[in-house]
Amino acid sequence: MTILSRNIPLEPAQSGLLFIDVQNFAAKRNGGEFKDMSDDEFEKEHGWFFEQMESHVVPNMQKLQAGFRAKNIEVLYTTIESLTLDGRDRSLDYKITGFNVPKGSWDGKVIDELAPTDDEIVFPKSSSSVFVSTHIDYVLRNLGVKQLVISGIITDQCVESAIRDACDLGYLVTQVTDACATYTPERHANSLNTIKGYCRQVTTDDLLKEIGA
Repeated sequence: MTILSRNIPLEPAQSGLLFIDVQNFAAKRNGGEFKDMSDDEFEKEHGWFFEQMESHVVPNMQKLQAGFRAKNIEVLYTTIESLTLDGRDRSLDYKITGFNVPKGSWDGKVIDELAPTDDEIVFPKSSSSVFVSTHIDYVLRNLGVKQLVISGIITDQCVESAIRDACDLGYLVTQVTDACATYTPERHANSLNTIKGYCRQVTTDDLLKEIGA
């Protein structure tokens, strides 16, 4: 009898690492999401988030990126970016929210600390879930990816959306808990607790040990 479980170690040949929205728009002080905020407002609303990103989250992402590259495991990225300059192709939700990252803009680029190589795939998305507004499912299947590792921002928004959709599409999902971030510790903890029924949750160091990186 086959025993089904989410707690299955990664098999490198069928695995992939996906970074979600770690881009200038949402991860830099002068990014489009924050550029119109005063310093006081920014510090009050996002100071903790940026401190965590700088001190823990981005360094963990860099460790993951280096480790997976060293093991020749696919590293992929998605960023919020419209297919047009005026964002007319965006989801209704993004239009209501006011998000528009114009095609080809600096805001749409992965942060320099995690810059993709020329041969790594970046999916521009215009909805919360990368599985809704891109052809990532088609590409992952062509790559032979069955186990998807997810890291990124925001934990309780686009990261959760990707985990749920990937799970429903038949992928075994691993969330790297200390390589995701949202705006408060309470929101982050609540999200991890909420989504744990859909995925395996591990830390950066434990996952790197698992793949021998």
